[in-house]
Amino acid sequence: MAGITYEDFLDTSYEPADSELVCTFSVDPAADMDMAAAASRVASESSNGTWAELQVDGEITDLSATAFEIDGRRVQVAYPDSLFEAGNMAQILSCIAGNIMGMKAVDRIRLLDCEWPEALTASFPGPRFGSAVRESIFGAGDRPITATVPKPKVGLSTDQHVQVGYEAWTGGIDLLKDDENLTDQPFNPFRDRLIESFGARDRAEAETGEKKSYLINVTADTNTMLERVDMVAEEGGEYVMVDVITCGWAAVQTVRDQCEKHDLAIHAHRAMHAAFDRVPNHGVSMRVLAQVARLCGVDQLHTGTADLGKLENEDSRGINDWLASDLHGLRDVLPVASGGLHPGLVPELVDRLGTNICIQAGGGIHGHPDGTHAGAKALRQAVDATVAGVDLDEYAAEHPELETAIGKWGTETPR
Repeated sequence: MAGITYEDFLDTSYEPADSELVCTFSVDPAADMDMAAAASRVASESSNGTWAELQVDGEITDLSATAFEIDGRRVQVAYPDSLFEAGNMAQILSCIAGNIMGMKAVDRIRLLDCEWPEALTASFPGPRFGSAVRESIFGAGDRPITATVPKPKVGLSTDQHVQVGYEAWTGGIDLLKDDENLTDQPFNPFRDRLIESFGARDRAEAETGEKKSYLINVTADTNTMLERVDMVAEEGGEYVMVDVITCGWAAVQTVRDQCEKHDLAIHAHRAMHAAFDRVPNHGVSMRVLAQVARLCGVDQLHTGTADLGKLENEDSRGINDWLASDLHGLRDVLPVASGGLHPGLVPELVDRLGTNICIQAGGGIHGHPDGTHAGAKALRQAVDATVAGVDLDEYAAEHPELETAIGKWGTETPR
């Protein structure tokens, strides 16, 4: 194949094969580029092109991507299946979200969406449980499951952390959760927190008659994560939590394999996602990050609060719908709504996102005037009232914890 040029990567009459990965980009060309020139360079740089015209002797495998549609700033590119190593998410992202993010040919470029072909999808395990955790672990029926992070999220001793968890569990919360930056620090060592928290979990289950669990953060170097996964299994856990973006997708895939050996679910925290998705015309969308997380095999993923909480969110509803959609037989992912939630926001949150979610509240539980136990009861009461179709104020008349929470926060969104 001799004389390959940028123009060879653009064909607006091309129709992608079913086996090809199709990516949609938003592109702002550089000042000296038109859209066609920029699109061809995106396809070139993300597959097998280079800036110089090549003279290659003999036949080589054609791995060229094709920019086949330009619609305003949107560009669609089709990638041949043979470009990718099956089951290697790091390699795939190095193609479709790699050097193109820094090309001078574009001022801004954002990977908006992907259409994953069946063969490439099948090379990934997907979730082991997905949203089935609501019923298989907790028997939650039609209600959302609930979670909380002890606050402050770092600084509590192990004893303090465990006590907060016990009060939350006995107040009606399903899941205690570490936050993204709590791992194995001297003030709260991993092993101590693991063992003592599961002891408190067992007491809470005996007291309430409900299943409880703990999302302990195993994030570290990959070998340490595998050791921590084994420790969680030894203590009778059902989950591990992983900061999936900061630790890297290759590590997530390795943890997924280890979790399968122990029948553990993975709760994915998305810390650092905004470094990729917050600028609206550059980077990688949260939609694509969620797709990658599903392929790599997480069971629960933070996807936002549909603009009700304190954090910026990108299309929580649309992302949640994609996580529940058919993807060549892969299991779904349970969306987690978190960041600035409290009992007064539950009805609107469920109205926007449905009940097949996990609702996580931190300050909205522990900031209750009567403490964590009352705050947990208030959140559970808000969930129960919402699922039953009962107005929150009406329900609060007979549930003082919820009444106090509404009196403190109303239905306002914190910042």
